[in-house]
Amino acid sequence: MADAVIVVALLLVAGCATVAVLVRDPVRQALVLAVLGVVLAVLFTAVQAPDVALSQLAVGGALTPLPLLLSVRKVKRRKERDE
Repeated sequence: MADAVIVVALLLVAGCATVAVLVRDPVRQALVLAVLGVVLAVLFTAVQAPDVALSQLAVGGALTPLPLLLSVRKVKRRKERDE
C-alpha cells in the first residue's frame, strides 16, 4: 500500500513539474509551483520524512509562490500605468 502511494505521488510530482515548465503565463506558473510544493510535501510524508514535508509545505506551498505573484502583480500595474 505504501509503495502505491509513493508511486502515485511521484507521478503527480512529475506531472506538476512538467505543467510548470510548459505553462507560459507567470500567474499560472506560480499557482502550479504552489501545487507542486504541496505534492512534494505529500511525497515526503509518504517516504516518512515529516520534518522535510512541513518545511516543503511552508516554503514550496506558500513562501515561494507568494512573492512571485506579488511581483507579477506589481509589473502588471506598472505596465498599465505606463500605457
